Amino acid sequence: MNRFVRLFAAVAAIVTSASAVAADIDWSKVDQAMGKKGSEQPGGVHKYGLPRSDLSVTVDGVAIKPTLALGSWVAFQPTGDGAMFMGDLVLMDTEISPVMKRLIDDGIEITAIHNHLIRTSIPVLYMHVGGHGDPVKLATVLHSALALSKTPLSQPAPATAPPALDLDTASIEKTLGFKGTANGGVYQFGIPRAESISEAGMAVPPSMGTAIAINFQPTGSGKAAITGDFVLIGSEVNPIVKTLRQYGIEVTALHSHMIDDSPHLFFMHFWANDDAQKLAKGLRAALDLANVKRGG
Repeated sequence: MNRFVRLFAAVAAIVTSASAVAADIDWSKVDQAMGKKGSEQPGGVHKYGLPRSDLSVTVDGVAIKPTLALGSWVAFQPTGDGAMFMGDLVLMDTEISPVMKRLIDDGIEITAIHNHLIRTSIPVLYMHVGGHGDPVKLATVLHSALALSKTPLSQPAPATAPPALDLDTASIEKTLGFKGTANGGVYQFGIPRAESISEAGMAVPPSMGTAIAINFQPTGSGKAAITGDFVLIGSEVNPIVKTLRQYGIEVTALHSHMIDDSPHLFFMHFWANDDAQKLAKGLRAALDLANVKRGG
């Protein structure tokens, strides 16, 4: 019993020490290294939005707002010896190689490179990245790498009140069964999966990019452009592909974002521009086939 008590005390001390180290992160220094302020997210996550407001991109004649599909982001989660980070960097095709070289040279992992949309007016790709260590050093590397692109890195001017969205958002919420939020002219939904998700043995909360993302951008006369990604396990992929297609929603990409995740997840990106209520019904039919956390 004494040996058990000593072992328990040792484990408790390690956990307490790890928590103390994580709590000691000075996020203002990380903000300074990133060049802008991050925001606190559920699960102790510190997240940076890096919208590609410099890009002018259209799909099928629809001008894509940064919050619809051009939002680079990086999120840090405290660990016992620093922080784990994940991110999704929106890059032009000519920016991929220089940014990647800078990241690789300083130990950042590249976990995926792919498209999210098709028929974009200019070539836009998405580079998923991750790493672990001192958050200030990681942020310094990320800032240096992104400086090789045209990603706006300075703190933006305070936002003015956006115009009201030309969408019946209450009806969309009722159809989907989840609450959304307005952001930069887009109505956004983040819907977490019901099961716990980990990467390399570490828990990954929804705010680190594991929530299903659904975005509506009004296009007039009750219509909306929709995009985002369904976060799925393998058995859900083809039933949801079939369901989305039945409602006229294109599947534009299917791939992984992480390497050592459990369960292994597939990210299914989609696109449509049609009657918003019709699209909401199709998205709800797809959501009903996924193991999502209800009552969100």
